[in-house]
Amino acid sequence: MPENHLLKSRKSDHIRINLEEDVRSGLTTGLENYRLVHRALPETDLAKIDLSQTLFGRPVKLPLLISSMTGGTPEAGMINRRLAEAAQQTGIAMGLGSQRAAIEHPELADTFAVRSAAPDILLFANLGAVQLNAGYGLAECQRAVEMAGADALILHLNPLQEALQPEGDHNWRGLLLKIEGLCRSLPVPVIVKEVGWGISAGVARQLADAGVSAIDAAGAGGTSWSQVERFRLQDPLLIEVADAFRAWGLPTAESLLQIRQAAPHLPVFASGGLLNGVDAAKCLALGATLTGMAAAFLKAAAVSTEAVLDRVFVFRRQLEIAAFASGSQTLSELRDGTRIVKIER
Repeated sequence: MPENHLLKSRKSDHIRINLEEDVRSGLTTGLENYRLVHRALPETDLAKIDLSQTLFGRPVKLPLLISSMTGGTPEAGMINRRLAEAAQQTGIAMGLGSQRAAIEHPELADTFAVRSAAPDILLFANLGAVQLNAGYGLAECQRAVEMAGADALILHLNPLQEALQPEGDHNWRGLLLKIEGLCRSLPVPVIVKEVGWGISAGVARQLADAGVSAIDAAGAGGTSWSQVERFRLQDPLLIEVADAFRAWGLPTAESLLQIRQAAPHLPVFASGGLLNGVDAAKCLALGATLTGMAAAFLKAAAVSTEAVLDRVFVFRRQLEIAAFASGSQTLSELRDGTRIVKIER
């Protein structure tokens, strides 16, 4: 089967499986172990809650990132455009799915070209870090940024997912030095994220030393890509192998705290299993700069732009009320360390 068809087939499989199958992690996010401190006398005005910030030179009205999901097929192109339209209307950030398919097959670039629909948003291009071991370098990374008109490049880490793909990329040696070189030479910020198993303190420290501009925890507790790959497999023995990893990874709350401790000067994005604005408020109170969600937006974007806008409205209202009820008028107040406590069990 030609490689182009394999890539498109894999992307289509990923969309279908995420929409139709139970791909939840066997772990929880760990956010259930924390609660926001309710302030019965909040001394705030709900109508004047301001959770905006400027990040990488772009205004972000709400600390919400539509996390990287898809691209490379006509259906994915439609989904990305709807997500971008909603992001533009609401002033939130958006990450694109892996652009490898479009780098290798330029006719697919249109599925990632969303800047015309969202001229003002904070937009992240995306490539797999392991591609730096497969011949990719500065030129390919610049191409990904330019095709999207992106403000920064996300390099995603997905070693477990690749290991479970028979056709996956299995050589991860020497990537840290290549990431460091890219951070020095790429003219836009480089962000590193996991895809759902979290980043530990040790890796966060290595990435900070390498010069990355932000880290996305993308912890366990939401979509398990080992489960996604499990539903792509046909061989019953390989299915059995994948089944063992459903509860693998660092929960989102734990990864977020480890990254904050290891790299306190870096923006940290919290994603992986967040269900609503209260979960996001907890992550912000634990020190996150942005909070990311994917699955709910993917399902909404498969319907319409309006469905995505509905999801953002609900999220925003939940987050604003959580900030209000914890006595936080601004994002800096919500993040000041006094609004959240760990539950002793």
